[in-house]
Order: sequence, then C-alpha cells, then structure tokens
Amino acid sequence: MIRSVLIFLALSLAGCTEMHHQTESRALELTLNAYANAIRWGDTQQMLAFVDPETLKTHPLSELDLQRFKQVRFVSYIEQPAMPAGPHEVKQIVKIAVLNVNTQTEREIIDHQLWRYDEATKHWHIASGLPDITQKER
Repeated sequence: MIRSVLIFLALSLAGCTEMHHQTESRALELTLNAYANAIRWGDTQQMLAFVDPETLKTHPLSELDLQRFKQVRFVSYIEQPAMPAGPHEVKQIVKIAVLNVNTQTEREIIDHQLWRYDEATKHWHIASGLPDITQKER
C-alpha cells in the first residue's frame, strides 16, 4: 500500500513538472509571437511592455532613443528558433530589416535576444532590451 502511494506521488510530481514545462513553453511561444508583431507594427510602447523591468531600470531609454524608433519602419522580422540558454532562459537571433523614413534606405540589423521567464508572474521578458537600430549593416 505504501509503495503504491509512493509510486502515485512520484508520478504526480513528474506530471506536475511536465505540465509546468508545457505552460512555460506555451507562454514563450505566445510571447515571442506577440513581440514579433509589436516589432512589425513598430509600436514602441507595446515593445517596451516586453522588456524586463530590471533591464529598463539599468538601461532606460532616452528621449533620443525613442525618437530614433520613430525614424524607422520595420520591414521584416526573421527569427531563428529560440534555444535554451539556462534555467528559464532562451536566446534567439533575429534578422530585422529597417527602413529609414527620411532617406528611404533599407538596412538589416541582427538582434541577439535573451529572454527570461519570471516564475512569480508567469511571464517571459526580454532581458537584452529593444533591438539596436543604430547598428551598422554587416
């Protein structure tokens, strides 16, 4: 009887762990899609909602940074699959094409993203911040 109870508890714990992993994975999928859409629409305020609050504290966006985002349109957003980077962390590399609205010149930038899962809020946040739209084309 005790052995049966122990086996049941072990299987229950394994099931809970698997369910938690699925919930975290599904949240990541939804977050990455929503963030990609915010980038494609060029909605800076919506993009900022995905940035890790600690990142915003240590690296706040200046008014100049915000104005730079108004000077470009996002033409394409091509992501590679997210790869595990540690417990509750993933990395993703994204190629983004931006168009300068004044000069009508298009260029590509590479965004190296680091995403972290906050277990308390059950949300993923981008710890690497918004894409560096000032980087030179490679």
